[in-house]
Amino acid sequence: MIDAKSVAELRAKTGAGMMDCKKALTETNGDMEAAIDYLREKGIAKAAKKESRIAAEGLANVYIDGNKAVILEVNSETDFVSKNEEFTSMIDTIGKTILSSNAKTLEEVLELSTSEGTINDLIVAKTAKIGEKLSLRRVEVLEKGDNETFGSYLHMGGKIAVLTLLEGANSEVAKDVAMQAAAMKPEYVSEDEIPAERVEKERNIFKEQAMNEGKPADIAEKMVEGRVKKFFKEICLIHQAFIKNGDIDVATYVANNNGKVLKMIRFEVGEGMEKRSDNFAEEVMNQIK
Repeated sequence: MIDAKSVAELRAKTGAGMMDCKKALTETNGDMEAAIDYLREKGIAKAAKKESRIAAEGLANVYIDGNKAVILEVNSETDFVSKNEEFTSMIDTIGKTILSSNAKTLEEVLELSTSEGTINDLIVAKTAKIGEKLSLRRVEVLEKGDNETFGSYLHMGGKIAVLTLLEGANSEVAKDVAMQAAAMKPEYVSEDEIPAERVEKERNIFKEQAMNEGKPADIAEKMVEGRVKKFFKEICLIHQAFIKNGDIDVATYVANNNGKVLKMIRFEVGEGMEKRSDNFAEEVMNQIK
């Protein structure tokens, strides 16, 4: 029986996770030195030391097979690694493994089996081999009906990935909608998805602006409604001017092709994450070391 004190001691010495430490001690019959060697051999100890480092570069990608699609983002510390064949091959393994599974959540995905252990084991091993912190940040799985269509688009080789789901239409139209989302960065498909409190907050701001401009109440109300509609056009995919024909919006373009936009998922690598402050020269030197 492996006691908690031994697990804590091994964790302090290696920086590895609690479950990894427990497994290492179990595999080595509680021998601390052997357990440390076990973690080193598996690359876990080396990977654990990188856990506190910032990884906000990397790639996003989309994988589609029949009526199922996966969009994911995998992070690295530097942009150089995103061009590394070891890294891109790992992403492909992850994407294809998810496609052939029933996993839906990130936690379930990390436990999926590959030829190199679980997906979590694979990431740990590649972290040790490549020498940078790597992490699977997010995953979404979509399934469609036979009358629905997937569209996907990668921008800048995977710095932005978009997956769309349309009712009707065809794959070219769905791809156009994905390109639109990549370029114009909508936050929602339609206003129905916007939280009511956010709409109310914007409406109050617009009302205050109109009143500060000295407009009469009835004029102010019309101005508010106009500005709310403009707000929707900025952040809602279907209300944006279509990038290939600015005379119509996206909803009209899709409807003209016998379709309707149902869902849009847009992953931009590193969005909302803290960025490394290294300059270019330092990044090159880090790769040489």
